[in-house]
Amino acid sequence: MDFGHSPKVEALLTRLKAFMAQHVYPNEALFDAEVAENRRKGNPWVPTRIMESLKETAQAEGLWNLFLPDSEYGAGLGNLEYAPLAEVMGRSPIAPEVFNCSAPDTGNMEVLVRYGSEEHKRQWLLPLLEGRIRSGFAMTEPAVASSDATNIEARIVREGEHYVINARKWWTSGAPDPRCKILIFMGKTDPDGADRHRQQSMILVPMDTPGVRVVRALTVFGYDHAPHGHGEVDFDNVRVPVSNVLLGEGRGFEIAQGRLGPGRIHHCMRLIGLAERALELMCRRAMLRVAFHRPVADQGVTRERIANARLLIDQARLLTLNAAWMMDTAGNKVAKKEIAMIKVAAPAMACQVIDWAMQVHGGAGVSDDFPLAHAYAHARTLRFADGPDEVHRHQIAKLELARVAAAGG
Repeated sequence: MDFGHSPKVEALLTRLKAFMAQHVYPNEALFDAEVAENRRKGNPWVPTRIMESLKETAQAEGLWNLFLPDSEYGAGLGNLEYAPLAEVMGRSPIAPEVFNCSAPDTGNMEVLVRYGSEEHKRQWLLPLLEGRIRSGFAMTEPAVASSDATNIEARIVREGEHYVINARKWWTSGAPDPRCKILIFMGKTDPDGADRHRQQSMILVPMDTPGVRVVRALTVFGYDHAPHGHGEVDFDNVRVPVSNVLLGEGRGFEIAQGRLGPGRIHHCMRLIGLAERALELMCRRAMLRVAFHRPVADQGVTRERIANARLLIDQARLLTLNAAWMMDTAGNKVAKKEIAMIKVAAPAMACQVIDWAMQVHGGAGVSDDFPLAHAYAHARTLRFADGPDEVHRHQIAKLELARVAAAGG
């Protein structure tokens, strides 16, 4: 396997890094200030002017929709080629959206590319690709342990040429965002079916459908991530056309597995960039601060943590690149162990590196004067998103046991 960058990726990396330096990093504070101003006015759930401006600039410069592999709609990059680009974008909390490469839209666009009808693509995929709307993914439920997707209780009942949906969902990313116009919803069309993995279906639910109500925006360690955020959403006798179902009844679990593979690896790619920035901040702070008559960078414990951070980041990067290579060469299903491994390793790595960086910053590290507290909240959340650590560890162990058993062990 060769993890070197192709000339195409090198050129994109150069342009992307230049764009980040010129446009993204200098405007992070302006983005936060605009959200804060909207909050003072009583409504933080308003798209910011700076974000819309940055998106226009990125699109004009051709740094747009870089994530879609094997598709006429994207940049034609494989997962391995996209990895270093996603890492660079992951360094800033606002960057993925700037380039139209942020969750949950990336995963939803991939679903529409793979499983949507031509009408679905015309109505929803194209506006998403153009950055004119945003989307949400409604799968997790507050009443059940949603780490086991067969537990979901949402009902999708056919009545003539419509489906009627009743459910309560939460952690629906993007639901509070006024730009969110479409949800991909997972529920049960055949709750009594013998095959527990064929009971579920996925269906497109426009946000303006009668009966869809955002109950509240959820916070993560006190952050509501306005203006996008995560929402708890109630579905009360919501009626959508039968044509809104994706791929057909009973195919929801299959679609979920196809969607979550790329989504998981994208999260890990971005986390590596986030950890790299945390390490850089830690080094700068350690060199500038003096404690007990010498720079913090000269303290043995600090140097040990800096060294261990470098080890952890590079290990996670190599695991992620290996998983991306497996996805490109053997397919997402064959790479399921590698994807599960990085989904455990990358968030744990990022949490540890960011924690060490906060420790070097002292009290400032847990304030919003630096980006570390927000970064930690994000990284810690990703130990749940797209499946908790425990589920992925279980799958890794199961596959290892099967491998040894097959070898006669």
